[in-house]
Amino acid sequence: MAWMRRQPQARATKQQARINRFHDLKKEVSGGVVETDLTMNFETSRIGKKVIEFQDVSFAYENKPILQDFNLLVQAKDRIGIVGDNGVGKSTLLNLIAGSLEPTEGQVVIGETVRIAYFSQQIEGLDESKRVINYLQEVAEEVKISGGSTTSIAELLEQFLFPRSTHGTSIEKLSGGEKKRLYLLKLLLEKPNVLLLDEPTNDLDIATLTVLENFLQGFAGPVLTVSHDRYFLDKVATKILAFEDGKIRPFFGHYTDYLDEKAFETEMANQVQKAEKEKVIKVREDKKRMSYQEKQEWASIEGDIEALEDRISAIEEEMQANGSDFGKLATLQKELDEKNEALLEKYERYEYLSEFDS
Repeated sequence: MAWMRRQPQARATKQQARINRFHDLKKEVSGGVVETDLTMNFETSRIGKKVIEFQDVSFAYENKPILQDFNLLVQAKDRIGIVGDNGVGKSTLLNLIAGSLEPTEGQVVIGETVRIAYFSQQIEGLDESKRVINYLQEVAEEVKISGGSTTSIAELLEQFLFPRSTHGTSIEKLSGGEKKRLYLLKLLLEKPNVLLLDEPTNDLDIATLTVLENFLQGFAGPVLTVSHDRYFLDKVATKILAFEDGKIRPFFGHYTDYLDEKAFETEMANQVQKAEKEKVIKVREDKKRMSYQEKQEWASIEGDIEALEDRISAIEEEMQANGSDFGKLATLQKELDEKNEALLEKYERYEYLSEFDS
């Protein structure tokens, strides 16, 4: 498997457990099933240009706001990872798309040709008294795959790592990971062209993760996935929606790139704070009167700071209002970075000048 070959040396506990599960399964499964790149390119429904659009959407649970004037355009090839702390509204975003929740304000527009499969954290509608193969045959007796050929449900189950000996087994006898794998397979048989995945790696065994990752790489429609799994997101997502401090920040790149950017921002903020303290100490130790130029600067600096703060607030509002225009977002992000840098310089000068005797 490609992801195993690319593992870096350092490992978090969860990822090490995943590696251990891989080696255990490799010993148990005969015939090299896990090592094979599974090609399950199901025939999907046609999808139009208009897929999903959030138009000035706000949503709140009683007095807890989750979204405020949120805009987003999901296009046909998008692979979006949704990240943030627990309880900030990641699953709410998926539920708004799925239609199980309604916006407080604004609207979520779904394209006419869109067929959504929602792989939620809880398995819904799974009748565990049924046999494995019968559960899927309720949807189809055979399945069309890319290229126009067909495959039987029994063959498909084998590709999803259910040996023939399990096809007549009642679902209640399956493990938790096997039930999730079977549930996922049924969703895919319904020919969706949009996938919503809510923490798909939770409680999944390595076999199911392998199947899911390989399938997503060949899936023709957009995928939106909520996950805390860095390695899974790096493999399946090329854009990130990050819930940060009550806002949703769009980031263009993989999840690791986003984490690196956050770490850099934190380090820079720490360095700035340290430098500011050192400057204050130095000024207090060596006070002097302002020069003529410094007095002129001091007279106008508060107005300069207010103007920059107002522009930064305006840019942030524009970014929220243009969440679906990635070109405009890039331009606004560049200006926002420049204004933040200018504001930081003004703060430093204000701190410096305020310590002088007038």
